[in-house]
Formats: sequence, C-alpha cells, structure tokens
Amino acid sequence: MVINPAQTIVGLVGTGVMGKSMAGHFIQAGYEVHIYNRTKSKAEDLLDQGAHWQDSPGILAQQCDVIITMVGFPNDVEEIYLGENGILANTKPGSYVIDMTTSSPMLAKQIYDKAFARQVFSLDAPVSGGDIGAKEARLSIMVGGSREAFDAILPLFQKIGTNIVYQGEAGAGQHTKMCNQIAIASNMMGVVEALVYAKKSGLDPSTVLKSIDSGAAGSWSLSNLAPRIIAGNFAPGFYVKHFIKDMKIALQSAEEMKVELPGLTLAKSLYEKLAASGEEDSGTQALFKIIDK
Repeated sequence: MVINPAQTIVGLVGTGVMGKSMAGHFIQAGYEVHIYNRTKSKAEDLLDQGAHWQDSPGILAQQCDVIITMVGFPNDVEEIYLGENGILANTKPGSYVIDMTTSSPMLAKQIYDKAFARQVFSLDAPVSGGDIGAKEARLSIMVGGSREAFDAILPLFQKIGTNIVYQGEAGAGQHTKMCNQIAIASNMMGVVEALVYAKKSGLDPSTVLKSIDSGAAGSWSLSNLAPRIIAGNFAPGFYVKHFIKDMKIALQSAEEMKVELPGLTLAKSLYEKLAASGEEDSGTQALFKIIDK
C-alpha cells in the first residue's frame, strides 16, 4: 500500500489527550479520518475539523485502510482488537492495524499472529513525548512488527513524530516503551526530590532549574515537567493511573525474564500511594505532592 492522503483512509480509536492531537495532524495532512471514542462528546472538536464518526471500532475498521488505536489499558486493547465485533474481525485483508497504546508485549504478539492469519499487517508502536509531543507532532515512536509494514507506514508516522525507530519483531515496540518508562520512573523521583530540596533549603526552584536542566542532570522530565510543578500545574500530560499501569506491565515482564528492578518497584509504590490519595487522574508530576510533606 502507498500511504498518501489521496488514497488512504485512516481510522483512529481513542481521542483522548494523545489521540486527539494525532487525529488532528492526519486531518491537517489531508487524510480522510474516521474516529471512534467511548465518549462522543470528547471528539466534537475533531468532528468539527472534518473527521467522520463511527459507532464502534469494528464498524470503523470496515471503512479504513489503516486503523490506529490509542486507548488506556491492555484489557481495552484486547477487547478492541480480539472481541467478537472488534477490529480484527472486521478489518479488510491488506489493511494495517497499529496499536500505539502502551500495552503488553505478549498481547502485541498475540494481535500480530491473529492479524497475520487474516492477511492484515500489525504493528505495535507506543509513543513517548506526552501531550506536548503529540500537539507539536514530534513524538518518539517505537515500532515492532514486520519491517515491510514499518516501511509502508513510515510516511504516516512522520505526520505525528520525529524520532521514529524500528525496533524489531512484534512486541519489540512495547518492550522498548517499557525501557522508556523504567527510565522515567526513577528520573521522576529525582526531579521531585530535587525541587523539594530546593524549596526546603530556601532556594528559588525556578532559578535552580536554570542551572541544572541543561547540565548532567538534564532530562525531558526536568525541562518539561519541573516548570509545571513549580507553577502548581498538575494537569495530566500523562495520567498517574496510566503510568501505574505501565509500571505493572514492566515489572511483570521483568519477572518473566528474572530481572530485578528495585528503582521501578519503589516508584510504583509511591505512585500507588499518590493514586490512593485521589490523584490518579493527575499528571505524573503530581508525585511532588507525596514528597513535599
């Protein structure tokens, strides 16, 4: 398949924080875009931009050449793809299905096998970059599946991302995203502890940030989330509840490989404490509230 706006119909299931921006970029690039979201009202902006509404993932799959999913949890992915009236039961042979949810590597392989049996190309392509990366079309995209499918879909990925890397066979994209989340988890603990230390020592955290965010301590979280913390902005670019989900997947995969991850284990316990305090729908930077006691 040649991926271009004149010939390719794109479907997107899940128009939340990330999916909404992604769908918008495809519309702006000239693609015919079909969407489905559990809450239709959250998709009104996209409908106003020209997206076509479909009443279920299965119906959407019947209409589209490329179906992209960006939902919340692995059980959502499993239901959407493998359910009796789901995507794979309705996708046309020769189509492409791309799960961009952060999900289970094992489930990615299962979807790949089911898709292959139906002559459908499947990619697992989780992303990093948060709401900012999605809005600015500069996501990092980590891709697993066949190289042939990756090469075909690359022009579409380039509408939403700038760092697009083929990682290997089915499940490799999800394993790479686990590496990403493991690194972020411990880094976020360091970011919030540094800001709490700065505050308690009488320093101006904003001034401290000027000194440390471009040095050896620099990171995406320090540059992008620390300013939000300082401003008291804990709105979600990425939900606490979804980060906990990711950490659970990573720890489960690590256990299967007999790998110990003490930093991730500690981070998960702190985020679960944060969620229990009523912050599960806050952004991951809300970890500051647990440390700043």
